[in-house]
Amino acid sequence: MAMLIGQLAKRTGTSERLLRYYERVGLLTSVRQANGYRDYDDAAEQRVRQIRSLLAAGLPTSLIRQVLPCALADGSLRPCPGVLDKLRAQLDRLDQRAQDLARARRTLHLAITEAERAA
Repeated sequence: MAMLIGQLAKRTGTSERLLRYYERVGLLTSVRQANGYRDYDDAAEQRVRQIRSLLAAGLPTSLIRQVLPCALADGSLRPCPGVLDKLRAQLDRLDQRAQDLARARRTLHLAITEAERAA
């Protein structure tokens, strides 16, 4: 059963603007009706949920576009050539950012502690 963009937005809690963006960058597809309205199939709901989950994990849309063909309906990934290496590289970048944030947090905490002692 096809659904319009408003229905898909409501079912997924995603704005219509974001759904159009996902389509524009190749993450989501629709069929256009004669009046120009977008029709999405039932699989679009799960696909949007996968996109949102991958975005929340810190993946850029360019990598998500490569990962989605490997995604299974339950949200897991099958091993597609090259994709695991790219996901590992992304994980390494996230680990580095986490380390950088931890250092910044320690520096800020120290600054606050020293300022409170001086007060």
